[in-house]
Amino acid sequence: MAQNSSKKIFISTGEVSGDLQGSLLIAALHRQAANLDWELEIVALGGQRMAKAGATLLGDTSAVGSVGIIESLPYFIPTLQLQRQAKKYLEKHPPDLAILIDYMGPNLGVGSYLRRSGLNVPVVYYIAPQEWVWSVNERNTNLIKGMTDRILAIFPEEARYFAKKGASVTWVGHPLIDRMQNAPKREEARKMLAIASDEIAIALIPASRTQELKYLLPVICAAAQQLQAQIPQVRFFIPLSLEAFRPIIEQAIKDYNLRATLVFSQTQEVLAAADLAITKSGTVNLELALLNVPQLVIYRLNSITAWIGRRLLKLAIPFMSPVNLVNMKAIVPELQQEAVTAENIVATSLELLFNQERRQKTLTDYQEMRELLGEPGVCDRAALEILNLLKT
Repeated sequence: MAQNSSKKIFISTGEVSGDLQGSLLIAALHRQAANLDWELEIVALGGQRMAKAGATLLGDTSAVGSVGIIESLPYFIPTLQLQRQAKKYLEKHPPDLAILIDYMGPNLGVGSYLRRSGLNVPVVYYIAPQEWVWSVNERNTNLIKGMTDRILAIFPEEARYFAKKGASVTWVGHPLIDRMQNAPKREEARKMLAIASDEIAIALIPASRTQELKYLLPVICAAAQQLQAQIPQVRFFIPLSLEAFRPIIEQAIKDYNLRATLVFSQTQEVLAAADLAITKSGTVNLELALLNVPQLVIYRLNSITAWIGRRLLKLAIPFMSPVNLVNMKAIVPELQQEAVTAENIVATSLELLFNQERRQKTLTDYQEMRELLGEPGVCDRAALEILNLLKT
């Protein structure tokens, strides 16, 4: 075996979405390494999807994540413990390269440690924090630039931002372009879920984080209850992102007496089959857009976090949904903070369902957005960029 034919890569990410993106990248890394006749050993902070794709987990971070100051407090100690565990491992077993995926706070810590550790480990940031959207100052931007050897950008605006700041950036496109290539067609999905042709299917997507169950699930269920009273042929489907959420969501379905089905292993089928989605902000918004499903995006934090952001940090975020961020355009409606009420959700949902002009405008805008996400082969392009760094 050639001396350089075995490579060790460390990956750090968190939450459900990071686990998904990490698994797609790991699969591509193995494909591209095989073409080079390389063997890869991948160790990671991530989740079970990454483990199934071939990573050895140092710790499971798929359920450890939050957005907001108050919301992050319960996860501070578990995150710190995982960070310490990872740093001890890296010190004893330095990898040939490290990849950071999203997961801003923890990954800034990991990247900074690697840069100052003297281990001489190249660092790649894939799906970098959205400094180009909501940066308060340039501190984190400079930190990211200083600790990375390469940023692999998934949005064109992200690439332009970091390149302008002097970082080494390559735009590879959005990895969901690859994932959605094998998504089921609408009619196929509806058949698999036994949805009749005259039924209206609404996907309810309340949470991939515990905090979202608290702030979004009750209002989504209250709105669904009202929609159910107004639309006799409606059926609700709820994709389950984490098994731990099952009892809470099942109880909510009973409490609000919803005609709702909780689905764990057929998330793409639920999304593809839907006439409308009422959803949290996140990666799932792009999945829905690529499936041509109209959606309403809602976003709500602890009121103290929201007050700190607005009053003290002077945050003025134009959009929360990735769909709207791609081209900085209001493609899908968003309800934020105080505007997240059952009445507002119902009114917007009815318009998206029954106003044909509004639905068609959404589909047209989706197509425009799709053209800015790159061509298929995103994960393999990212993998090649990473493996090329290992050749140097």
